[in-house]
Amino acid sequence: MATKQTESVNLIESFAEFKETKNIDRATLVSVLEECFRSVIIKTYGSDENYNVIVNPDKGDFEIYRNRTVVPDGEVKDPNMQISLSEARAVADDYEVGEEVSQIVKFADFGRRAILTLRQTLASRILELEHDTLYNRYKERVGEIVSAEVYQTWKKETLLLDDEGNELLLPRSEQIPNDFFRKGETARAVISRVEMTNGTPKIILSRTDPAFMQRMLEAEVPEIQDGLITVHKVARVPGERAKISVESYDDRIDPVGACVGVKGSRVHGIVRELHGENIDVINWTGNSQLLITRALSPARVNSVVLNEEEHKAEVYLDPDQVSLAIGKGGLNIKLASMLTGYTIDVFRELDSSDDDDVSLDEFKNEIEPWVIEELKKIGFATARDVLGAPREMLIQRADLEEETVDEVLRILAEEFEQ
Repeated sequence: MATKQTESVNLIESFAEFKETKNIDRATLVSVLEECFRSVIIKTYGSDENYNVIVNPDKGDFEIYRNRTVVPDGEVKDPNMQISLSEARAVADDYEVGEEVSQIVKFADFGRRAILTLRQTLASRILELEHDTLYNRYKERVGEIVSAEVYQTWKKETLLLDDEGNELLLPRSEQIPNDFFRKGETARAVISRVEMTNGTPKIILSRTDPAFMQRMLEAEVPEIQDGLITVHKVARVPGERAKISVESYDDRIDPVGACVGVKGSRVHGIVRELHGENIDVINWTGNSQLLITRALSPARVNSVVLNEEEHKAEVYLDPDQVSLAIGKGGLNIKLASMLTGYTIDVFRELDSSDDDDVSLDEFKNEIEPWVIEELKKIGFATARDVLGAPREMLIQRADLEEETVDEVLRILAEEFEQ
């Protein structure tokens, strides 16, 4: 019996130690321990209503008291709830019928099986508690940057460990294309989301989320930390290029200059962390036309026509500015659309010297009518419209084969050569 009692005491001591290492508050731990003891009592006696359980995890001990009502000898119907008068007077000779007798119960008397069951129940409940604590702690930190040690890298994800040894996952889909991690090194990422899967928290990190770049910029620019500058939006194509709109609440502060720093000093560290991802910072404005104009930088925009209902914008530029507005692989116009929230269509603006322009309909004998219709759908109505647009744009926007576009450009070019 003494061995079993020692086992149960050591059980409580182990969880008193657990409390110190896992930062579980005392009230919660006591509640869990008491709940587990009561579950064993219910399994053994069918009820815990007449039991008092006192747990002291700090000292590593506990006491269980059973309260029974004194009844006349020979009238005990429920030994768990009642005690005979003679048995009560063996405890104290002044007990009378109807009074309540409180006696300590040795947990060892419950039997070895009960002790093992308690161990398993406690281990399960404490694990649940630990998972809930971890889930809630990281759920509150979504959007924050965390630094963690790389533990292992697989094809689809990288496993990192925080300072307490908790597992954090960085999926390949959330990594920048040129990311490469070695075991033992420290990696930075933003806490993207926290999920609970089969009772186990799953903490997902991201290095592609716009919030990652925004948090790094906030850390580098004191004016943002002080509330003098705010970041309105971040648009990214991870590893390639990003556009950020910022606004200053102090007329004396240039928000773009403050964010970039002298000779790019404030964004240099961010660019290095993101493997050379170019960052364009623009001054935010509530004027949508002006915002679109700024977002299409470095192209010079002549005019912008908005369709607020469909959230579309038609942008008119000189012919030599069209390719700049679209950017390599359509990257510049894509980021501008992401940043402003508008679908942007660019158009080459004709000047007076283009009076000899020819409608695309004039070429129906040489170019398939459906091809002409596709070109007209994206805003090109004349031969010079098409010739002034970048070849890459025609392929992507009109959804035409490269050979088809090349043939169209050849036919139209011949018209003006004649």
